[in-house]
Amino acid sequence: MKLDVWGVEASPYLLKIESLLNYLGRDFRRLPRDGGRWENLVTSLRLGRARRRGTVGRYPAMDALDEYPSVPYLVINGTEFQYDSSAIAQWLDAAASSMAPPFYPPDPASNFVARLIDEAFDEYGLYMVHHQRWVCSATDNVMGETTAREMSRLLPPPLPALLRTRLPRRQVRRCPYLFSVAPDGYRADVEPLRVPPSRPGFPPTHTLLQESWHAYLAAMEALLAVQPFLLGEQFTAADASAYGQLSMNLIDPTAVASLGVRAPRTYRWLLDIRDGRHRGSAGGIAVSPALQPLLDVIMTTFAPLMAQNERAYRQWLDAGQTVFNEAAFERGDALYDGELLGHPFRAVAKTFQVRVWRDLCAQWGELDTEVQSALREILQGADLFEDAAGSRGSNFWPDRR
Repeated sequence: MKLDVWGVEASPYLLKIESLLNYLGRDFRRLPRDGGRWENLVTSLRLGRARRRGTVGRYPAMDALDEYPSVPYLVINGTEFQYDSSAIAQWLDAAASSMAPPFYPPDPASNFVARLIDEAFDEYGLYMVHHQRWVCSATDNVMGETTAREMSRLLPPPLPALLRTRLPRRQVRRCPYLFSVAPDGYRADVEPLRVPPSRPGFPPTHTLLQESWHAYLAAMEALLAVQPFLLGEQFTAADASAYGQLSMNLIDPTAVASLGVRAPRTYRWLLDIRDGRHRGSAGGIAVSPALQPLLDVIMTTFAPLMAQNERAYRQWLDAGQTVFNEAAFERGDALYDGELLGHPFRAVAKTFQVRVWRDLCAQWGELDTEVQSALREILQGADLFEDAAGSRGSNFWPDRR
């Protein structure tokens, strides 16, 4: 089976998928960076057709709440496509032809914790690292140049130069959608179109995201001082997700300098995974006491955010709202107000986060009572996992723009 990854380094989910494939020792290429112009064009056309026809897969099955991303995609034998990095990890487990241990441990408690950490970094970690790139590294990040270079083997000659300047402006403009809202009058030593924006009626969230980033890094430092990976001796989907998000900033000069000073152990861990030194790691898996600080910060950031988003989605759905995600955000629709770590925020209801939260809550509901009781000892506010009970199975298919 030939595997490639379609995407660019700007995507933390691409980095996550690559870490999974590297762990398995699988040969793969990153397209379009490593492909020829004709191959890239054909793959792009096939992917576009599959997206339009709804034939891009999400293991084990698509859901009404799913939404196709721009990138990344796993390309199978050049003609089939899978998306969603966590679902791809499950697909790799199911398709494994080697003796490699699974990315999601078979033990119910460890499996749930691995999924919780995985989703927390995927959803909340994304906000923190994008903030580090487009706000903290506003003056020196190189994503425009990097992405233009990667896309030069697909786009005709004039377009990469255009992408080099327009991508940063677009991403900075999207910061409020990705939870990073500047205070009124915020200034940065960059061109006006690259100044991280505020948004009328939205509380600023820079302090919230900085506090969160510091807390996550402190938890990672404490954990990695005790064991090589988040669940013990073996690389899992939890590690892949943490790596995918945090390693996104390795090429952002200001952000990575801060990371190296604040969390040197985590910084070295990211470099080891980037360079493939996690390949083939195996050993004991356990929900150890060393995980407690990380679980604490997850249960005070990710979990309440997902619960608030899911409740807002239900309320807007009951009110007749049919458009969510970025399309609604641009129109000022499907918004809700919430609070994290004592900080107010305003966000748009996101259907893909509803799917993540409902799947996690469904898994919690399937755990034995004894396992739930044991996990309640280490997961503060675990009652949140029961908040979405009975909300699955809706036949409503929202606008997927």
